[in-house]
Amino acid sequence: MSTVNTLGFGTGPLSRAAALLHTLLTVEALFLATAAPGLAGLLALGPDPANLPLAAVCVLPLGPAVSAALYALHHRSRDLTDLHPARAFRRGLRLNAWPALRLWAPLSAWLTVIVFTLTHFAATGLPVWWAMLLGVIGVACLLWGAHALVITSLFTFRARDTARLAAYFLLRRRRVTLAAASLLGLAAGLTVVLTEALTVLLTAPLLLSLLQSSRPVIVETQEDFTA
Repeated sequence: MSTVNTLGFGTGPLSRAAALLHTLLTVEALFLATAAPGLAGLLALGPDPANLPLAAVCVLPLGPAVSAALYALHHRSRDLTDLHPARAFRRGLRLNAWPALRLWAPLSAWLTVIVFTLTHFAATGLPVWWAMLLGVIGVACLLWGAHALVITSLFTFRARDTARLAAYFLLRRRRVTLAAASLLGLAAGLTVVLTEALTVLLTAPLLLSLLQSSRPVIVETQEDFTA
């Protein structure tokens, strides 16, 4: 009986729930530590649109931090006796920091241009539909970025190949894209209605939801685009 209990320890529903909670808390803490310089800079900046270029610099650490968190969550263990989320996060950061930054930096720069244009749109003299088009382009870029970060966090491709795959899945897997849009809307709603601090503190659960909804993309990439 003791042997059976020993073998079964860590595999029950309560143990799996505890393992998930431990992983989420650890990944969240490491994400905050990794992104701390950028988050501190964002908090120090005011809401003045003139600060947007500085804000773009501050968000640069978020890309590698998100990538490392996605890697750690993807490789999480369900067994309470075999948990190494911190090790997985550090490995993900070491492997993916530069690949993620190569995609995240231009995306952040482009989104900064869009936001800056929208905040000064009245001075452009352009029709309102241009603003709506820019908004749609901005959302599409964010959704592309979600696909790109998932792919670059779990696979080793050249940056341009990752960019192409992310664009391919943007339309190929519409349900996955819609799920990412729902998570983006949830994060935006929490930020607007409550506080951006709550959104940051829920990063790990939001990224886990993104991973779960991105399962078709992950499976297809593994089966069709890797050896």
